Amino acid sequence: MRRVADLPLHGGTCPRWLFEKMKRLSYEICRVIVEEFGSEELLRRLSNPFFFQSFACVVGFDWHSSGTTTTLCGALRECGLERIGIYVCGGKGAKALKTTEEIERKAKVAGVESERMKYLSRITAKIDNCCVQDGFTLYHHTFIFDENGNWCVVQQGMNEEKRYARRYHWFNAENLTIDPHAAICSDLRNLKVLNLVSKENKELQKCILDIVNEGAFERLYMRPEHWFDVRKYMHCFERLKEAYEMQPKSFEELLGIRGIGFKSLRALALVAKVIYGCEISWKDPAMFSFAHGGKDGVPFPVDRETYEETIEFLRSAVEESRVDDRSKLRALKVLAKFI
Repeated sequence: MRRVADLPLHGGTCPRWLFEKMKRLSYEICRVIVEEFGSEELLRRLSNPFFFQSFACVVGFDWHSSGTTTTLCGALRECGLERIGIYVCGGKGAKALKTTEEIERKAKVAGVESERMKYLSRITAKIDNCCVQDGFTLYHHTFIFDENGNWCVVQQGMNEEKRYARRYHWFNAENLTIDPHAAICSDLRNLKVLNLVSKENKELQKCILDIVNEGAFERLYMRPEHWFDVRKYMHCFERLKEAYEMQPKSFEELLGIRGIGFKSLRALALVAKVIYGCEISWKDPAMFSFAHGGKDGVPFPVDRETYEETIEFLRSAVEESRVDDRSKLRALKVLAKFI
């Protein structure tokens, strides 16, 4: 399946009157979904870009802007989903920085293991900031979980030079380091992306782990003829000494070590390539774009089955919601435009 969304960066904020309506309708749609299909299905849907984008549209926000992500997640965070066993943490900027303490507080109410939820929040953010080196820096992180320990992540990065955003979706990933994303959405595709959590880079992960655990990075100080691009990252190797002493047993464990970040991982990947000849896949993992799918199949065909399923799913939820008739009619008119 080809999957990619057009997310240009727009200024301004969502009007308060509209945001209040979004909160009310968001809650009602989520309530119906949880009552009919369970909380896990709601989290699964939020990690589906077709549904997420359509949901944002139906509750009233501009379909193609990067603000879709931050505003819809903000509405979900403030609309009172705790009443139906859904807990939304984090957000944009300062809110993202307080995600851990928010998870700690809400996990106690939900009766789930807070340490696991906090770890998942941290590691998913680190992977998208440091392992998926695609030119986008995270500025929004929303972590959502239910009372059964199901979870999803919706986070967004910005490419300031090109003024575009990229959205990353996660859902109940069992393996966090091998193709863990439910989806990555971006209208901008890069020819060269270092994606260290790609299945195609599984051998690269193993080579990086061996370099760290064997202390092989120290020998580079005495091999200047092999430095090449690695030379730019030599200062990062000081941080690897602590990792060497800890002897991580897996690539995921290596990622969990404080100080092992974007530059350290890129340096290790280059060492694996230049010194040890380990091949690197540079394929951009972004797969979803709603802006350019066409009925003529150019550049790819519209996924009609998923499209129609999403419309019907949302239509039923809107009709069964307990919002006033005017809000319900407005939402149904938006769905009619999709049809």
